[in-house]
Amino acid sequence: MDIIKADTIEQYNRFFGFHTQHPLVSVVHFDGSENQPDAHKMTFGFYALFLKKTVGCTINYGKTMYDYDDETVVCFAPGQTIAVHRIEDGPAPEADALLFHPDFLHRTPLAQKIRQYTFFSYASNEALHLSVDERIIIQDYIGKIAHELEHPIDKFSKPLIISNIEVLLNYCMRFYERQFITREELNNDVLVRFERLLDEYWDSGMAERYGLPTVKYFADKICLSPNYFGDLVKAETGKTAREHIHLKIVEKAKNALFEPDASIKQIADMLGFQYPQHFQRFFKKEVGCTPKEYRINS
Repeated sequence: MDIIKADTIEQYNRFFGFHTQHPLVSVVHFDGSENQPDAHKMTFGFYALFLKKTVGCTINYGKTMYDYDDETVVCFAPGQTIAVHRIEDGPAPEADALLFHPDFLHRTPLAQKIRQYTFFSYASNEALHLSVDERIIIQDYIGKIAHELEHPIDKFSKPLIISNIEVLLNYCMRFYERQFITREELNNDVLVRFERLLDEYWDSGMAERYGLPTVKYFADKICLSPNYFGDLVKAETGKTAREHIHLKIVEKAKNALFEPDASIKQIADMLGFQYPQHFQRFFKKEVGCTPKEYRINS
């Protein structure tokens, strides 16, 4: 399947037969699109937030199928490629979509904040499942932006649209936090697996062979995107995934320092540090003293 490049909102709207009211921001409704192909693969050059109303199609990001039903939100960032397939004998796909180009954010506070909305990078099994009340709120703000786009452009147009986009994204953040809480049993299972994987990484000697692990390594093992995994761990524990990794390194380092015959270089190698001085700087930062000082005082 050829990949369609939609670098601009005009290109996207032309493909689906939508009218473009503004070159950098658009609200479209898939209830009556003129062109809904059975399958297509597209790369976005802009941010896209879709409020799905029916399960009329499947969405794949990379090799993973999105876990979503009706009344769900899926989000994509510039540069991401998705594949969409109509469900045979399924209902016609219905959705509202908010599209906004990064250029629209220039010289606005949202340009600096956009990276905090990590759900744009959620990749697998991570759609936002909405309650009825939540869906009404999301639809309301998409409607407010659509209404503003109908208004003749004046000096208030951009600030009003930007402010509504920001409020909408903040509500999505709130609803994702709620989703983390309501899926507590699933989230606890993720945390148990994370803790087990942390121990296995060092106990199996992988750190010595491959070096220090990344958040992405553990996220991949648990089949979550790094951003979603990180947000889940932070929401459940109050600490970031990176902080948990650092705590595990400190724990393993302290245990190793109780072995009198183990040199600092051997401990650094075992932990996955490329150079002993990197380990010593890390330990001093995390513990407040050097490994040698800790060994003497303990």
